[in-house]
Amino acid sequence: MSAAWIENASRRRFLKAGSGLALAIYLPLNAAAKTQPERSFAPNAFVRIGEDDTVTVIVKHLEMGQGTYTGLPTLVAEELDADWAQIRVEGAPANTALHGNLLLGKIQGTFGSTSLANSFEQFRRAGATARAMLVAAAAERWQVPAASIGVAGGVVSHAPSGRTARFGELAAAAAELPLPNKVDLKNPADFVLIGKGVKRKDSRAKIDGSAQFTQDVRLPGMLLALVAHPPWFGARAKRFDAEKTRAVRGVVDVVAIPSGVAVLATNFWAAKKGRDRLKVEWDASAAFGQCTHDIVDEFRGLLEQPGRIARSEGECAAALDAAAHRLVADFEFPYLAHAAMEPLNCVVRLDANGCEIWNGEQFQTADQMAVAAVTGLAPEQIKLNMLYAGGSFGRRASSKADYLVEAVHIAKAIGGRAPVKLMWTREDDMRGGYYRPMYVHRLEAGLDRDGALVAWQHRIVGQSIAAGTVAESLMVRDGVDRLSVEGAIDLPYAVPNLRVDLHSPQLGVPVLWFRSVGSLHTAFAIETFIDELAAKASQDAVAFRRRLLAQQPRHLGVLELAAAKGDWGRPLARGAKGERRGRGIAVHQCFGSVVAQVVEVTVRADRSFKVDRVVCAVDCGLAVNPDIVRAQMEGGIGFGLSAALHGRITLREGIVEQFNFTEYPILRMNEMPRVEVHIVASAAPPSGVGEPATPVIGPALANALFAASGERLRQLPLRFDQAPSAWGWHAGAATPLHEGCTQEDRPCSPSVA
Repeated sequence: MSAAWIENASRRRFLKAGSGLALAIYLPLNAAAKTQPERSFAPNAFVRIGEDDTVTVIVKHLEMGQGTYTGLPTLVAEELDADWAQIRVEGAPANTALHGNLLLGKIQGTFGSTSLANSFEQFRRAGATARAMLVAAAAERWQVPAASIGVAGGVVSHAPSGRTARFGELAAAAAELPLPNKVDLKNPADFVLIGKGVKRKDSRAKIDGSAQFTQDVRLPGMLLALVAHPPWFGARAKRFDAEKTRAVRGVVDVVAIPSGVAVLATNFWAAKKGRDRLKVEWDASAAFGQCTHDIVDEFRGLLEQPGRIARSEGECAAALDAAAHRLVADFEFPYLAHAAMEPLNCVVRLDANGCEIWNGEQFQTADQMAVAAVTGLAPEQIKLNMLYAGGSFGRRASSKADYLVEAVHIAKAIGGRAPVKLMWTREDDMRGGYYRPMYVHRLEAGLDRDGALVAWQHRIVGQSIAAGTVAESLMVRDGVDRLSVEGAIDLPYAVPNLRVDLHSPQLGVPVLWFRSVGSLHTAFAIETFIDELAAKASQDAVAFRRRLLAQQPRHLGVLELAAAKGDWGRPLARGAKGERRGRGIAVHQCFGSVVAQVVEVTVRADRSFKVDRVVCAVDCGLAVNPDIVRAQMEGGIGFGLSAALHGRITLREGIVEQFNFTEYPILRMNEMPRVEVHIVASAAPPSGVGEPATPVIGPALANALFAASGERLRQLPLRFDQAPSAWGWHAGAATPLHEGCTQEDRPCSPSVA
């Protein structure tokens, strides 16, 4: 039992309202309770049982496709012995004390693949406590020992007398009883739902269109807002001319806000047309104005200097000097956009008494604080309604709450006279910043005469994600942002002499965590370099890893499983004339889970290639819903493959060059390989599944491409014939990074008065 649970448990009580039972968590009813039906309980509870027999589970984590609205209710339903059909789901309100992430302290938010891991015992106990009270109510009613009563499928029964009662019949009586001091959780051998798989609770609503996303919110008198943002990060509006904008039918107002100029209208197209006609003069005097190649050159220069030490063991420099074989490799990773299918949006209603927001809410604690700072309201006056989100991958979890703050500024600028729906177009979203940072790596390792790894030095250069945010005190130690070096500082391979250091240059490009965060780049560098070392040692890639992972049973387990299921060591079927085929492997741990993948690839005669098959093995502890685990592995592979094949954000004179999916393509259906997922049986507590598959696919693919072609690819996106820093390639043919922007054009800077 976690310390947080023990501390909170002493303050819990059951709340009563009408004819129902609510398992509440030590806070009084809030204003939202007044809007609830008379015979149900307010959503400051994990469990609410209605007179109509429905069991409502209040889920504290955002559902953005990863399955929280199924996984967490499964925990409650299991211990409650409810029928899955009677389970309903509601998103929790913003309340850090009530719905905080137990793994992250006093923070409410959905990130780090922690939703199930932090809630596993908490939600099970919520269900078990509700069950105990229903049983106690039945025992009192029937005047029989509680131990003689059973529960199954939402029915409470006393076998000796044949009496039964549904949950709804007992809810009111159960609510009168004291909270039990202790409840027992089920033995895993008795699980009926956990580990067996149940149908997702969000699927039907998303199929029939009843699921509520931000775009579905309609409030009386609501205005729709689009913002004209400056083309450079750090620029501001100096003045604007809105005469033609105001002439557009449907445009209601045009207001200046800190992030740009907002156009408010009665509908999207009026706002869009009005914004297109808006004339803005930008002050770029403090703007960021570098080109991508400027940044790369700066970063590569830092590779020549020692950085801040993130991990150091043994005598790495001396061991490298004494090594029989020494390898060095540099890697480059571009900025990446999150590119979720639902662009950023939110609805704000502001008045003197408070601020209410509807959106795909991912980071309640930070958002309440940021909005409170803008409005002057207390954080508890900021009500956040958590709707479904059409993806996020980290973008909606900015500690700066950028797009929410923008919407609140708009509502404030018009005096709160109308609710405001802020929409970012795809172009706004793509060019709006908060990218996965650009990184360069240098790896250097030494082998002895027997091919044993004796030294490993890893240098990383890239912007800090945590610096200047609420996460800095937690994530940055002695100048080292753990988010930049995760996956590198916890290297699983046994090596006696090890050094990892970091440079975190400060740039004006806003950056943010991205699906799998630091592991997306560190895993690629490490796992492709390990393959290079295996080849240098004339050893099989799996055998080389196996020896280095002798003390890592979970890594070994997924490595062996993926290799066996992926036919490692067996010849691949021959391709068509001119085609070459290869197989590669990679293994990595992040967010508590370990994943290994085997990739099969075909390289065509024109040097384009196709990913044919991916075999994935995952050890994620107990798989609460195996089907969701498989889906998350498949989705993570597709997301990581999209980044490996296509993802890149580039800048010319500080201006982002990508506007839409035409310039920033994502993986298409015809590029998705066959995927097989194998889950390691485990009784350990659940760990993350939303992110751990993503960083493994890139290096496994790069290793497969080497097996097929004999060429090492060390820049992303992956293309053959890569020139140094030449991001922006298409399969089979090279294109320049910037049309008209050559090495002679430097330095690049904004050219605006």
